[in-house]
Formats: sequence, C-alpha cells, structure tokens
Amino acid sequence: MTAVYDLIEGESPLIVSIPHCGTTLPPGLIDRLSPPARLLPDTDWHVERLYDFARGLGATVIAARLSRFVIDLNRPADGASLYPGQATTGLCPTTLFSGVPLYLPGAEPTPTEIAARVENYWRPYHRALAGELARLKARHGHAILYDAHSIRAEVPRLFEGRLPDLNLGTAGGASLSPAFAPLLDDWRGEAEAAGFTTVLNGRFIGGHITRAYGQPADNIHALQMELVQQRYMDEESYAYLPERADRLRPLLHRLLDQLIAWRP
Repeated sequence: MTAVYDLIEGESPLIVSIPHCGTTLPPGLIDRLSPPARLLPDTDWHVERLYDFARGLGATVIAARLSRFVIDLNRPADGASLYPGQATTGLCPTTLFSGVPLYLPGAEPTPTEIAARVENYWRPYHRALAGELARLKARHGHAILYDAHSIRAEVPRLFEGRLPDLNLGTAGGASLSPAFAPLLDDWRGEAEAAGFTTVLNGRFIGGHITRAYGQPADNIHALQMELVQQRYMDEESYAYLPERADRLRPLLHRLLDQLIAWRP
C-alpha cells in the first residue's frame, strides 16, 4: 500500500504536523487529473524544508507523503465543511483552489473510492497523530500541536485581496489556552518589527486538525500557521528561494522554541 506519512519522534512536548506537503499520487491517479491539476498547484510546497530545524529542537514531526488531491488530511472524515457559506475544498477535492476542475470529466472519485481513501490514507495519519500527542502528554503532562501550512498570497476564490504573511489560527481561541496569549503577542510584535504582516484568527482559524485535537482543558493545545508562499518561494515556478526563506526561518525557529519552553 502507498506510504501515507513520514514520522520522526522527538522528546519535547511539541509535535509539528505537515499534512499538505505530500506530492505522491497512487498508481494511475495522475491519468485521471486535468492538465492543470497534474502540476499539483495547491501543494504546501517546501514546508517540510522550511521547518527542517524542528527535529533539532526535539520536536516530533509528522509529514504527509500523499498529495492533498488524494485526500485532505485537514478535513473531517465525513467531509463536513469547515467554513460553511464560504468557498473551500473538500475531503477528496474535485476542484483546484482556483475553481478549475481537478479531474477529467467522469473521472471523479466515487463514494466507494472516497471511503477507501479515508480508511487507507486518512485514518493512518490521524491514528499516528493522536498516538504521538498521547505519548507526549504522558511524558510532559501537556502536548502542543503546531499544524504547518502555506498558500499563495492571493486566491480570489477563497479570500479577498492579499493574505497577511503569517496567519495564526486557534479556532477562535478554542484550541489553545489563553495562557499562550503573551507568547503569541510578543512573537507577532517581533515578526512585524522584522517586516512581516501577521494576523490571529483571520481568514484561516485552523482546519480539522487544529479544531479536533486542540483540547486545552485536557492539556493538549493546538495552533495552525498558514504562511504566504511569496515569503519563501516563487509561487509561479514553485522554486524554493533560500534568500527569502532565510529571513523567515529564524522567526519560525523562535516561535517553536518558545512553544517548547512553555509550561502550564
């Protein structure tokens, strides 16, 4: 069976989840995709590279191998919309972020195929993620989940205008203890002083992973980071640009450092 994720266990309270970095497609699927979709344009390109320092901090890292076009690991298994009334993409997307069809006509996944993808791909990732959070909480008394994402700066179908550079989401405050507020406020001030724009619980408040696993009352805290891709790569060619990334990475390093050092 196609491998679903890579997992490296750490011993700090932090786990970094990267559910949309995968580019692998199961055999035969690419032939069913529309020509624009075959370039995998909605991938969270290079996010695993951007955070490659996390392992050195002692963080656990789980990163998807499969493309989100196979199944979106940051959506509920029942396909319920995370943003009712707003444009979004589903559990097994059939359109690109742009609205262009993802599949060739008549090649969309059937309900039976979607159910198989949930069983074979979605559930293994989430079992691993839940197991790691339980392990870290047992070790430290608490666990922190950082869900790492990126997106184009402008996606008219999904939001108006240009996104801030750094979009933090805590499910409107439900997934993260209020005790983290000073940490996040200070870090956002540092980021803005360095020339980056930030927002907390703006257009993206966190997807299924943040909302499902962030349970502050149970000492499991979760936040999502949605980065604007222009800040570390070329959005047209998908090329990683070290000269841009090297301005951003120290900020991300300090944020993860501070999350690891946090104590209830």
